[in-house]
Amino acid sequence: MAKYREALTPSRAKDAPTAAALQVEILLKPRAKLTPLSPQSPTMRALAQLVEYRRRLVGDQVRRTHRLTSALKNSCPHVLRWFQDKDTALFCDVLSRWPTLKAAQRARRTTLESFFRAPHGHAADVIPTRIEAIQSAVALTTDDGVITPNALLVHALVAQLRVPLQVMADCDNAIAPRAQEHPDFALFEALPGAGAVFAPRLLVACGDQRERDASAEARHKYAGMAPVTERSGKPSWGHWRLPGPQFLRQTFVEGATASTRPAFWAQVYYQQQRAQGKAHQAAVRALAFPWIRILSRCWQDRTPYDESGYLQALNRRSAPLLHTLAHEACKGLNIP
Repeated sequence: MAKYREALTPSRAKDAPTAAALQVEILLKPRAKLTPLSPQSPTMRALAQLVEYRRRLVGDQVRRTHRLTSALKNSCPHVLRWFQDKDTALFCDVLSRWPTLKAAQRARRTTLESFFRAPHGHAADVIPTRIEAIQSAVALTTDDGVITPNALLVHALVAQLRVPLQVMADCDNAIAPRAQEHPDFALFEALPGAGAVFAPRLLVACGDQRERDASAEARHKYAGMAPVTERSGKPSWGHWRLPGPQFLRQTFVEGATASTRPAFWAQVYYQQQRAQGKAHQAAVRALAFPWIRILSRCWQDRTPYDESGYLQALNRRSAPLLHTLAHEACKGLNIP
């Protein structure tokens, strides 16, 4: 609107009546190019907000976990080796009950055993190893000027970390029934690496209005994944597409990243991009391109993803990726 007004008024003059008249003119003249906005179903709109709020909570959880890890490295780094996952209720409970190494070593062995068994329910073979590590650990420092401030900071961060953990569990309980009741959920649940987290997010990314997003190309552009090409005479260049829903772009990129483990072709495609000198983010963005095409076709046709069918499609097109896949498969089987 601002650019249109500046084109008609080089003096940059602006007032409310003129701006209103220009808005009416824009709405009347190119009506054929404007798509009416029709809201999606209440279930889909609620699901869209829930999955986005959950992703924001994950970001909050990661930031607090990093701060907690930094504080523990200054006072009690041993606990970071005892627990692989820092974003769990068990990790929070341990730090709340024994904020320092000295406090944990003062506890009786029976107290530690009963704590790790219930209600956390850890495997019996892990508990003795963890208790031995606690009792044999040597303190990094005994300086009270270091231990006391960091113990207080750890206590505060643990209290903050519990909040997103609980709210994320509540979000999962709210997301799961809504997503599973949707008739298209089975299409996204079958995708490699989708699981309970990405299947609802990909469902929201496609929505339930098939007549609105008719092609994968339109989805590429709307998500901001497709680059913009500019030409002036013979020279042409491309640049990053700035407009686009950030969460939608994030969903496709993170979904593509999760697919590199279960889908062999996706892993080979990613490694191929890295071998060309691309960074991790550029490689997974490139991988998101074919996944959006696959997802759009499965969604439009209401057909679950079939990896053998996709490989057959690559074979019909004589795609270079198929030769790379065959080469990697032969290497894995030691076939020359």
